[in-house]
Amino acid sequence: MARILTGIQSTGRPHLGNILGAINPAIALANKAENDSFLFIADLHSLTQIKNAEELKNNTFQVAATWLACGLDPNKTTFYRQSDVTECTELAWYLNCFFPYQRLKLAHSFKDKSDRLEDVNSGLFAYPMLMASDILLYDADFVPVGKDQLQHLEMTRDVASRINHKHGEIFVLPEPILQQDAQLILGTDGEKMSKSRNNTIDVFDAENAIKKLINKNIVTDNTPLEEPKDPDSATVYQLYKLLATNEESKTMAEKLKAGGYGWGHAKKELLDKIVSSFSEERAKFEHYQNNPKEVEEVLMEGAQKAKKVAKATLERVRNSLGYN
Repeated sequence: MARILTGIQSTGRPHLGNILGAINPAIALANKAENDSFLFIADLHSLTQIKNAEELKNNTFQVAATWLACGLDPNKTTFYRQSDVTECTELAWYLNCFFPYQRLKLAHSFKDKSDRLEDVNSGLFAYPMLMASDILLYDADFVPVGKDQLQHLEMTRDVASRINHKHGEIFVLPEPILQQDAQLILGTDGEKMSKSRNNTIDVFDAENAIKKLINKNIVTDNTPLEEPKDPDSATVYQLYKLLATNEESKTMAEKLKAGGYGWGHAKKELLDKIVSSFSEERAKFEHYQNNPKEVEEVLMEGAQKAKKVAKATLERVRNSLGYN
């Protein structure tokens, strides 16, 4: 059985792009009988950006509730909050002591902000070693990553190899599951959906709020109602295609090309499709909002399972380094 590990940041409620591009594929992997899945909320990583206690706590809850609402089964996945398994911070220190400073300077997470060093805290600089700890602590065989995260996994393999070379085969060297064909989810402005661009769609928002956002923020051209329109260049159609069946997508495309069917009609169909596609998830999410203790219980049970594995790994490390 292969152990697969995935971490998600607690930077707020996941949007449509997160759900289609990350959450649903991860849950599909976890549901395969041949996989032993570990999935954690990276709330320690979030501290590099978020310093407000209530915001951090609420973000973590929103992320957990979203994953559970989208169908994550805690019986098939070890689902936990990173900060509840304190072994990861101890291991991160050991890893930092074996990894060259010059290599950390090349990490994208630091390099992208190195021209504004006043904005860089030492947690951000050491970010790759905490990420490496998250992976190595659980003997992960595979880690799903996008191309932008591949460097961090290479650093994980590097530091693990350095320690293995000096102290024996302590760590499993994880392999990437490279998500090169990961779906590009367009935002309301036609660019990649991202919180930083403020172009996201929150499927758990009130229906009226989603309607207002679609009508106001999704960019369309000025083609008159009666004129034919190009569906392939329209963001509203591209978003609709993500949720609709092939037949439904074909029907909307034909109506747009025929004329007499406006962008307002397409936006209305998109709204209806979002609400209907996520009706079950929206109901579950509302349930968890009203019953936060259920979410907390799931996370604590997951932390207990994760700790058993983490303690065994850390015991190997401590023994090898001379701390036991």
